[in-house]
Amino acid sequence: MKKSLYQLDKNLKNFLAVYILVLTCGVMTGLTFLHYTTELAPEGAIKRFNGNMLNNLEEEFNIPENYPKPISEMLITTHNHIIGFSLIFISLGLIFYFNSIVTGFWKMFLMIEPLVSTVISFASIWGMRYIDQNFVYLTVISGTLIYLSYFAMSGISFYELIFKKESIRE
Repeated sequence: MKKSLYQLDKNLKNFLAVYILVLTCGVMTGLTFLHYTTELAPEGAIKRFNGNMLNNLEEEFNIPENYPKPISEMLITTHNHIIGFSLIFISLGLIFYFNSIVTGFWKMFLMIEPLVSTVISFASIWGMRYIDQNFVYLTVISGTLIYLSYFAMSGISFYELIFKKESIRE
């Protein structure tokens, strides 16, 4: 018999709810950093990875705020984020799997989508850096889907852990 989140032992429910809150603090810190470094704008992301080199005359007197990211920094950023996001979404996905509010197609979509979008996001950052800056729009779309999925899964799971009670019919 499969148990739903609201049917778990109170201590386990509290532990998972606190875990989701702490995880959300980490995700919000990452979004704050993203806002700080890119202003959550496509132009900011392009400057962050491609640099904002000035014309030759201005370069002599000014130090650019962002240099084009070297391949070593691109590799470490990609490595850290893909591993980190995978761990975030395996743990959150396992919790979300036991929710009773969202089922069927949408449950599986929300569990799988952020993993797929993580790969697309970082592939598109490489595309933006080394092929064409218009890859930034793919980065924006996939990044948005990652965070929408995160907040949907964490919000639904948290709600069920804390507020949902067993109905009389169950």
